[in-house]
Amino acid sequence: MSIESLKCKECGATYGLDAHYACENCFGPLEVAYDHSSLKADEAKRRIQAGSQGIWRYADFLPFVGRPGDPLEPGLTPLLRADRLAERLGLGAEIWIKNDAANPTHSFKDRVVAVAVAKAQELGFKTVACASTGNLANAVAAHAAAAGLESYVFVPANLEEQKLLATGVYGTNLVGVHGSYDDVNRLCTQLAETRPWAFVNVNLRPYYAEGSKTLAFETVEQLGWELPDRVVCPIASGSLFTKLGRGFQEWLDLGLVEGEQPVFNGAQAQGCSPVATAFAEGWEVCKPQKPETIAKSLAIGDPADGPYALEQARRTGGTVDAVNDREIRDGIRLLAETTGIFTETAGGVTVAALSKLAERGEIESKERVVVYITGEGLKTLDATRDSFQMHEIDPDLESFEAKFRQEVAV
Repeated sequence: MSIESLKCKECGATYGLDAHYACENCFGPLEVAYDHSSLKADEAKRRIQAGSQGIWRYADFLPFVGRPGDPLEPGLTPLLRADRLAERLGLGAEIWIKNDAANPTHSFKDRVVAVAVAKAQELGFKTVACASTGNLANAVAAHAAAAGLESYVFVPANLEEQKLLATGVYGTNLVGVHGSYDDVNRLCTQLAETRPWAFVNVNLRPYYAEGSKTLAFETVEQLGWELPDRVVCPIASGSLFTKLGRGFQEWLDLGLVEGEQPVFNGAQAQGCSPVATAFAEGWEVCKPQKPETIAKSLAIGDPADGPYALEQARRTGGTVDAVNDREIRDGIRLLAETTGIFTETAGGVTVAALSKLAERGEIESKERVVVYITGEGLKTLDATRDSFQMHEIDPDLESFEAKFRQEVAV
């Protein structure tokens, strides 16, 4: 397989493989175009299985000629069957949790950043940067440190403290902006035009987005080279949602897997749900919203890939649901109590959307459903505050038995 060009998703215009992200003709987004013709299914599978224990085992499907060096290689995170979760939701279906909190900085952003930083080095950049709602900030700071690159990380100034601490520790230049993520992103787009920096989710976005495909590849491989029937995935910019679809489709086209695209169900928080709103209203575009939600990692009011996420949900017979803050907290708790996985608020959104699908009877008993958990719960601890009780006792048996008299077997 070879990398051919950057190609506009709207008009099809092609560009060289440099730091470029928007079409000069129609201003549409660019994505990496490949030539799959030289790689046969059997050979591809052999190369994957002989590869590394991370995302670079899929190097043939990523925008590089060879396998990049990467001291923090992410990927091959657990795919766990969640029978107790299915039972709590009254489902007879197979429910699987893809826990991407097991990556180096505890979110799926390690995948996209690993690809972007490797491309930045290949293109000769000495400084990497990003606009972030938190998880991307963690990943850019860490991967830049490991690669010996300077980094600048721009975040909303009111971001969760845990995410700020887990970013600054890597020695990055941490910049808090008084405004929303959309304000931060606008600033970074302007800086990308004036500074010789690799903004991973601006001028390197076509390469960065390719990292999300590896979640689809791993899902297929971990399911025994089979596709799921349905996926439930959070939507922020919409890039992860759409790149999952592209990853499945690439392997379908090559013959590595048989079947058809899964049903795609998206999940957003009601306090920032431009894609869910457009889906419910039947719109083809997403109207920008001002974010106000505890799910700050999904708080993108003007999602770049929103229209493509809408199209994918509709084409596959899926939905895009919005859930409120109470449902988000309930989703965090439900996942923890039934699987032992503690997720951040984005995962609470996703589990809450799964609950809505179950309530509506949209998941059939024969289905195999994969739910994508994209971040670690220790990053959003405030969301679980006051959700449980601690019993305080004196350090003696009598005090314990007095407190738990009815529960303790005699």
